Parts: sequence; structure tokens; C-alpha cells
Amino acid sequence: MGTPLYSLSNDKWDMHRRADRDRQRHNDKIKEVIKKNLGDIISQQDIITADRGKIVKVPVRGLELPRIRFDPYDKERVGQGGGGSKKGDILGRAPSQKEGQGTGKKAGQQPGVDYYEAEFTVDEIAQMVFEDLHLPNLEDKGVKQILSESAVFNTIARRGIAANLDRKRTLLEAYRRNSREGNPNKWEIHNEDKRFKNYELVTEPQRNAVVFAMRDVSGSMGEFEAYICRSFYFWMLQFLRTKYTNTEIVFITCHTEAKEVDEHQFFSLGDSGGTRMSSAYKMALDIIDKRYNPREWNIYPFLFSDGYNWGDSECVDLVRKMRDMCNLIGYGEIGTDGWQSSYGFAPLGQAYEEAFSKDPRVVVVKINEKEDVWPALKKFFSKGHPEVAKV
Repeated sequence: MGTPLYSLSNDKWDMHRRADRDRQRHNDKIKEVIKKNLGDIISQQDIITADRGKIVKVPVRGLELPRIRFDPYDKERVGQGGGGSKKGDILGRAPSQKEGQGTGKKAGQQPGVDYYEAEFTVDEIAQMVFEDLHLPNLEDKGVKQILSESAVFNTIARRGIAANLDRKRTLLEAYRRNSREGNPNKWEIHNEDKRFKNYELVTEPQRNAVVFAMRDVSGSMGEFEAYICRSFYFWMLQFLRTKYTNTEIVFITCHTEAKEVDEHQFFSLGDSGGTRMSSAYKMALDIIDKRYNPREWNIYPFLFSDGYNWGDSECVDLVRKMRDMCNLIGYGEIGTDGWQSSYGFAPLGQAYEEAFSKDPRVVVVKINEKEDVWPALKKFFSKGHPEVAKV
């Protein structure tokens, strides 16, 4: 064969791109593992209390890129088979667990499964968590144009990063230049030939929305119940501030009396007093009447409680009143020792189930474990018309 008449590259920029692709493929595998275990990950307290830019370490079972390795069992064989095999024959089995590997609390001598800690920022974890979450039943109310974080590649530049190289335009520019120089069959690429995709941030419409975060702070809310409230609302806020930056959030705490508070007070207040959740709904209705006209705002009230409430029928009546002006009403009940064993709802949750079992605008979930926070988020923030169901 003769010498090639052209060369696609005279430097090492393409090799760097290959390394980047391999690294990205490995990172995608890690993210896939993490997405399968979001329930465990997002319930970790060190993530909830971390700042947005802080690095969080997540344990991930060891991943290795494919490679050729020697047989760990040191068996002798040749490359070809002995002949006479047919489809379905069992050629070999992995040996059973050897003595010395160790099970339970017994000592062992064989290596176990390797785990390592993958490092992510809270924002990176949030992107994985929020990929499939949406404000449900969102309507065109009070649309505003805001700057989007999404980039649109709509221009070409002579300078840029290797990841944005436009190969087609680069080859065309190299062909034109070589033709001008009298070498139409030579595709040698110079730096002046390279063309890069460039982007700009665009505006996108975002609808007016207000979310009411209501939290039971009565004396019956123990340490676990308070933690679940903080965990759910932490991720809800991250979700809203990532995907719906124009959304307003109203914080309400309630025992026998409701109080509008700021974000810091909402997450830091302790628990005391009796329980009358109807006060929270009354305050939300009053705020809607004064500040959020339902014709101009998408409205989403969420209440979390242990379900031990004084006046369940009053709460049902107030939710009925709110139902016609809200896109979705969410109630999250946190399992306690008395009601967790049967996985049924406490009295307040039972009242909601009986009254709104066929109304998709009222969504009721039960959280018995920390890992149930993620399913609750998915239940509340599915894009379509969610059905009332227990998590």
C-alpha cells in the first residue's frame, strides 16, 4: 500500500479528547450507581447540613475499566477447546467460596469487595436527584422571562476548549486552505483551521409559583420526625432553587398556633406544645388571599406532621376549601412507634385518605424510614397527575 495522501492531525489534541471521553464514561458509570441508591444517599445528615459548594464523599462500590487479567484460580488450559462441545454445554463454573474468606463476624484471609468514596458537591448530587422532578400541574399563570442556566450552541468561534471542537467545520476549513495552497488532496490541519462551537445563555419563560412549606413543631414530634421534616424540605428547596428559580417559598411552623417564619427559623426551631394543624392551613389561606391571587399564581401547600392532631375534620374542611385554588396539596406523615409497625396512617392521614382518595390534587405519603424521603419527593413532584398513594 502506498503512503496516505492526508493526515487528520499533526498534534496531540485528539488524544486528549479520547482521555476526556474515557474519563467521562467512567464518571457516568459512577453517577449511574449513585442514582440507583439515591434513597440512601440523600437521607444522609452530612449532606443535608453541607453548604452547596462543599465536597461530599459518597461511598461507591469499586468500579474497574475492562482489562485482560490472569486467571485467579491458576488453572492450566490452552486457547482452543477440546472439541465436541455443543450449544448449551457448561464449560466451567466459578469455584465456591473458599475457606478463609470470612462471613459474618468470622475472621477471614481473602480480600473482600473494594469500596471508595466518590466526591461530589451538593449541587452535583442535586442535579442527579432533580433530573426527573417537576412542579406538577403547572399552568400558564404570570409568565416571566428569566435567564436560563441552559446553554444553546448557536455560534462558531476560532478559539475554544477541545471539548467544543466542531470536527466537520474544522475539516472543511482545512480542505479549503489546502486547496488554496495547491494541495487539494492533502488534509493537514493547522491551528488556524480549527473551529469551535460557542454558546450563549438564553432566557426562558417561567410561571409564577408559590410553595407553602408547613411543619408540625408540636411536642409529639420527636428527633426522628424533626429530622425527616428537615430532610424533605431541604431537598425540596434545593429542587425549587435549581429548576424553578422564580418560585416563592412561604415557611410556616405550627403547634396549636401557626407562625410565618424565615428559612433559618423554619429549620432550627425545636418542638413543643400541642397540635392543631388547622392553624397552619388557616394562615396559608390568609396569605393566599393577601399576597397570591390564584388567578396569577400556581399554589402548592405542603404539610408534614406525625398525624397526632386535634381537629382532623377541621383540617379536611380547610383542605377542601384550598383544593379549588391550588395545583396540588401535599401531606406527608412521618411514622412513629405507635403507627409505624402496621405501616398505616395515623388519624389525620386516615381522614385525608377517606376524604380525598379519588382526588389527584391531594397527595398523601407515609414516611417510615429515612430512605422513604426520596420516594416521597418523587410522589409529590411527578410531572403528570399523581394518584393518592402511600410510599
